[in-house]
Amino acid sequence: MQKYKLKRGYTPDMDRIYECMTEIFPSEVKKEDDKFVTSYGVLSSLTVWIEDKRMAVDTVSDTTLTDDELILDSNKRFRDFLLQSTGYTAKERLKQAKKDVSK
Repeated sequence: MQKYKLKRGYTPDMDRIYECMTEIFPSEVKKEDDKFVTSYGVLSSLTVWIEDKRMAVDTVSDTTLTDDELILDSNKRFRDFLLQSTGYTAKERLKQAKKDVSK
């Protein structure tokens, strides 16, 4: 599980997160308790929820799949989802993670 800080102006609103998920992942998004769950490509499970004003994401990958195009597409969509939902690029998220670890 990974927690992501949301950029200023990006509200920790589950409806907004749901819209991001349905826009980026062309698969059914289910609501289980206070979490959204979907699967796409090599991501056999992608669970998203809000915890302490941060977006928490838990992923489970299917390691039996070896189709490079499917792997690349899944990773690209996941990165696009994180960008659209948090407002931070991959480089900015890396900086945030390093900052959190050093505290």
